[in-house]
Amino acid sequence: MSTTSVTWWGHSTVWLADSGTTLLTDPVLTGRVAHLRRMAGPTPRLPAPPDAVLLSHLHADHFHLASLRIVPGSPRLIVPRGAAAFVARNLGPGFARRCVELAPGEETTVGAVKVRAVPAAHDGGRGPWSRERALAVGFVVEGAARTWFAGDTGLFDEMNDIGPLDLALIPVGGWGPTLGSHGHLDAADAVEAVRRAKAARAVPVHYGTFWPIAMGRVRSHMFHQPGTRFAELAAEATPTCTCGSWARARR
Repeated sequence: MSTTSVTWWGHSTVWLADSGTTLLTDPVLTGRVAHLRRMAGPTPRLPAPPDAVLLSHLHADHFHLASLRIVPGSPRLIVPRGAAAFVARNLGPGFARRCVELAPGEETTVGAVKVRAVPAAHDGGRGPWSRERALAVGFVVEGAARTWFAGDTGLFDEMNDIGPLDLALIPVGGWGPTLGSHGHLDAADAVEAVRRAKAARAVPVHYGTFWPIAMGRVRSHMFHQPGTRFAELAAEATPTCTCGSWARARR
């Protein structure tokens, strides 16, 4: 993995560089998303325009329209099947022309890497108030390393077919005390996902960043502890995996 680097900017926003190609996942580049406020880590400052943006599903904390407007350059947008029409309606035809739609099993090439969509066990709609629908997917990036960006997901049987992997970017928590477990992974389930996918290394994401406004003291352990708990459980259950609780990017 000598030509691969990862910068976690909080939540599911990761800057992945592999073989000279740069990818940005589910960018949230602001201090607030609807009722959620950034409670830890700096607001992201991207080092350069990425070659492509990977968008896992339509939920606003992953497919954040305001952040997509401020991503520098004109990167390709790799989106789930059905999402390009949503992009056209909300961001305009210029953004829509940059979209590459993928369903699980389909792939595209970006620079020196291949990006393949894989399944995710998660609701793909924009939200309960919206009729906007698309698939929810994860992505496997194949370059010098095989990296799985899981997006949002619960456990599913096909995880056994994703690996073996050099690296898993795996969600281990959420953005609020009432988020629930359906379609999400807690620390223990994330360890099981890493085991099924046969990942040599794993970075826990999707925790410790956003929390509902005025609820900072409500079940705060769910904000702070998922990454550490994941690392502890992984050391016991998957000793061959380097599964650390990484610090997010800092200025």
